Amino acid sequence: MKRRFFIGKSALATIVAGTSWSFANTKIPPHNWDGYDFGPPPTITDRLYQGPFFNYGPDANAPGADVVMTTTPALGSVPNFGMGMVTYICDEIGPPKVDGEDLRTSIEKLCRLPLGDVLYLRVDWKDIQKEPGILEFPEHWHITFEMAKKYKKRVAFRIQLMSPVIEGHSVPDFLVDKIPFVELGTTDEIGIRGKVHYAPRYDHPEFMKAFKELDDLLSEKYNGHQLVEYVDTYMYGFWGEGHTWPFEGNPFPDYETAEKTSIALFQHQAKNWTKTPLTTNTQPDYSHVGNSEVLDRTIRSYNWLRTDTIFIETSQIDALSNRPPWIGATIEQGLATGDKNKETNFEGIAKNENIIAHIKDVSPNYFSLWNWHIISAENFLSYYTINPKPLDDLAASIGYRVRPSWIWFFENEGYPGLVLGLVNDGLAAVPGALRLSLSNAHKSVLR
Repeated sequence: MKRRFFIGKSALATIVAGTSWSFANTKIPPHNWDGYDFGPPPTITDRLYQGPFFNYGPDANAPGADVVMTTTPALGSVPNFGMGMVTYICDEIGPPKVDGEDLRTSIEKLCRLPLGDVLYLRVDWKDIQKEPGILEFPEHWHITFEMAKKYKKRVAFRIQLMSPVIEGHSVPDFLVDKIPFVELGTTDEIGIRGKVHYAPRYDHPEFMKAFKELDDLLSEKYNGHQLVEYVDTYMYGFWGEGHTWPFEGNPFPDYETAEKTSIALFQHQAKNWTKTPLTTNTQPDYSHVGNSEVLDRTIRSYNWLRTDTIFIETSQIDALSNRPPWIGATIEQGLATGDKNKETNFEGIAKNENIIAHIKDVSPNYFSLWNWHIISAENFLSYYTINPKPLDDLAASIGYRVRPSWIWFFENEGYPGLVLGLVNDGLAAVPGALRLSLSNAHKSVLR
């Protein structure tokens, strides 16, 4: 599938945020993300005093402050929410299939890989719902959540509404006869060779009704769940990523309908997932369905970004590299197995090393540990055991790594005080806001 290596010649249609549907007035040209006004950062109601701190004279508010402690960068991985390495348990073709090994064993091997912090599942809609009003999760879903608890990992997932790599449709059977489908055609560029690809009419009332019920049921169970790290938005097109490349156009009658539908899909998810971050693909609007508007709303609602490859369109690299600092980003890129990695040198740099170097360039919070369509612990280890340093170095710097480099103590009018000089050794900022608490020897938080 060339999608993950494709640098597109897409036309980007950028739409301003808002509720007006006067399309002639709201379309704007593509913009640089650096310095773009996406609105204010999250509101902080109890922000600690940020300075200035004076040590001498009548205005001193930290008189005689002495450095009483220092810290240096930690070595290795430091697991925390909002960052980490993501072990793929199931991608678009399913969970691991290892000869002579049962599914539970294969999944547990992946889950206990020390390098992974988050376990990732990607399933089709019909995999988790067979009839209206109830969700029925597959075996690998249940095993993954069980193993996440056992090995102190977290879980992220995506529900695909459409996929080119499976037979038939991604939507449940109970919905197939209730909604129209539009034929896109066949292609050898992606998916199953010879498959005739169809796109559902996402704007059809029966589709939207079933979709909203799906998301209502999912969010009721997993919004704010202690094991769930983030949820990919499930949008239009292949894999839910906002496109049906390489096919031109889309199944909607006009752009207005397409954009309204994309916004409706996103807004319903944003309404439901209030305690768990959503991640939206940075896909340019190749299929003309309003991706720019959805991305804008993703940022303004303090949700996060993701991409499905690191070697991709200019606009995606711009979005990831220059996103507001309070917005997280997860980067997906398949890694080569050990034998294949040796065969893919580019100017003397092997494929995986080239990938990892460029992952760092976009300030990621997460990166995928994933052998595309050949998921197994053995395939991952075939590379990692030979050359662990690139991934270990990435794990030791990915996300945010905030520490108090200097700690000053002072007394003012009989009260003790501390000043912290914070440093971030990580590649990314904190996605959201960072709360600092001071506790005593009994682990009681001081106020």
